[in-house]
Amino acid sequence: MKPKSLSLKSLSFAAALLCVVAAAQAEITIFTDRAAFLAALSSSGTDSFDDLTVSQTSSPLLRIAGAYSYRASVGPVSNFWPAGTTGGDVWLAPTVSNDIITFDNFGGLRAFGGNFFGSDAAGAFSPNRSLTLTATGGATTRTVNLYDTTISTFLGFISTAALLTVTLHTDAIPGGTAYWSTANNVTIGMPVPEPETYGMLLLGLGLVGFMARRRAG
Repeated sequence: MKPKSLSLKSLSFAAALLCVVAAAQAEITIFTDRAAFLAALSSSGTDSFDDLTVSQTSSPLLRIAGAYSYRASVGPVSNFWPAGTTGGDVWLAPTVSNDIITFDNFGGLRAFGGNFFGSDAAGAFSPNRSLTLTATGGATTRTVNLYDTTISTFLGFISTAALLTVTLHTDAIPGGTAYWSTANNVTIGMPVPEPETYGMLLLGLGLVGFMARRRAG
């Protein structure tokens, strides 16, 4: 008897099952060194925000980083007010100091990083500020607190599942000096495949083969 071919529906089911397994087992690795972060990527693009003018800009923003795209939004109250100097190095900040910046729509990318620090009401760098970033990839969430930040303070996330969101906000004390969460040189991309990735691929191929044998039997 001629074996039955494996249907597209069965292949889709196997692929979906593997995606669920990968998401459930997702891990997010944290990097505080830009060079090490870039070395762990197979491809990446960086958004410097230098194309923006230092004036109020509506949210959300659809942005390009090299060959990749993503979205930046802010809320619940404000829009963006790009900081820095006109014609120079421009940074991304909200108009309201305690609003949250959200980065998303990564299109399946698994790496996100950048320089994160505080700026003041005039848009100038505000030293030694504290920020919180939270990354979600698959079913996993990692939160990192940055203290005493400078313009060169770097934080990066690499996830074993597709990144869903990264959020940024200040840790300002109520009633204390206001400062604004600020992002620069946002880098997104794909990591170099880990050995576990190849293991998942082999598992998927084995699952597809098993389903084919059952249908042929």
